[in-house]
Amino acid sequence: MTVSTAIARLNAADPDFARHLDHLLSWESVSDDAVNQRVLDIIKAVRERGDAALVEFTQRFDGVDAKSIDDLILGRERLELALTRITPVQREALEKAANRVRMYHERQKQDSWQYTEADGTVLGQKVTPLDRAGLYVPGGKASYPSSVLMNAIPAKVAGVAEVVMVVPTPRGEVNELVLAAACIAGVDRVFTVGGAQAVAALAYGTESVPQVDKIVGPGNIYVATAKRHVFGQVGIDMIAGPSEILVVCDGQTDPDWIAMDLFSQAEHDEDAQAILVSPDAAFLDRVAASIDKLLPTMERAEIIEKSINGRGALIQVRDMQQAVEVANRIAPEHLELSVADPQAWLPHIRHAGAIFMGRHTSEALGDYCAGPNHVLPTSGTARFSSPLGVYDFQKRSSIIFCSEQGASELGHTASVLARGESLTAHARSAEYRILTQEKGN
Repeated sequence: MTVSTAIARLNAADPDFARHLDHLLSWESVSDDAVNQRVLDIIKAVRERGDAALVEFTQRFDGVDAKSIDDLILGRERLELALTRITPVQREALEKAANRVRMYHERQKQDSWQYTEADGTVLGQKVTPLDRAGLYVPGGKASYPSSVLMNAIPAKVAGVAEVVMVVPTPRGEVNELVLAAACIAGVDRVFTVGGAQAVAALAYGTESVPQVDKIVGPGNIYVATAKRHVFGQVGIDMIAGPSEILVVCDGQTDPDWIAMDLFSQAEHDEDAQAILVSPDAAFLDRVAASIDKLLPTMERAEIIEKSINGRGALIQVRDMQQAVEVANRIAPEHLELSVADPQAWLPHIRHAGAIFMGRHTSEALGDYCAGPNHVLPTSGTARFSSPLGVYDFQKRSSIIFCSEQGASELGHTASVLARGESLTAHARSAEYRILTQEKGN
């Protein structure tokens, strides 16, 4: 197998740099009409025929010889069995990662609060966990036990009573690491179904699959399209695009390290994006040489090659200040600040899903065991979105209690504003609570 790279080289000083950068970053997650229609048909079938449709689709799409829905349900004892089937080293790694993820997310918990005004009016916020969350996990060989931890643990920390996991088992192929991760993370129920049909089952419920309040977790174009269609019936985490990494380097990190950091995202799929930004042109040359040297040693060399050649780039900038400006313009999923003093530049970073500080902090650590969530906004959505967290599994209700005096005082203000909007019933409802003495005044 011969692999080679022709990674794009951009210079921020070029007059058409902005246009080239926009072209490099462009990615459309639009489903074509055929995919859309197929997903709509699947959702309709699951809504109408429930478990029977799930069994039929699992037989057709996953090649699983399931006679009934009972063949697609894994009990807690099966998850516990998976713990005994993985190696002790794997179990230790899963448990250590889970503990770190849990410890980090415990700090995100929001508590209810109230305060009392001078007249006795009480205002506040009540924080309540979702009743039930659904977790979609890709199945077969392309499965990620780390994603089980990252999605299920925040839900459990938030206080979600029931986490329901769906995971396809194509041709009956079960991933023991995924089931072991589900056991460690506290997943309550598992159904071995996938695709748009699994999303539909979680959103609307069937005879066996309970309806959830929110669906989280990655999937293919059919899963993403189904999540779009059921949003509103249930909440969703996000519609994620391909994985991204942006490395900002001052030119002093080992170029082999940087090349491998770029590979760590490029190996996900051909559409993944790996970009290096540096003011040091000679360093960009050294990284390019490392890419060519290391690529033939990679198991997923063909995928990396297509990703690097299709969407990767080495960008030369004037100085570190401009490097940060480019980083904010890109708003990457993963941002590595591979520089001498990352803390000095942190205040200047405005848009990034996760920020990896310093030369020794590889993005891969965040994917597995550092603690913060690896479910991150992609495709520039870090401008307005955040990593998955405990707050995604909690909802907030406003609390308003008016004392007699408080209702009277507020009634005057509400009355004026309501009559200004010609909403007379609103005004009179508030005016009824105005104290008689005040009305006379």
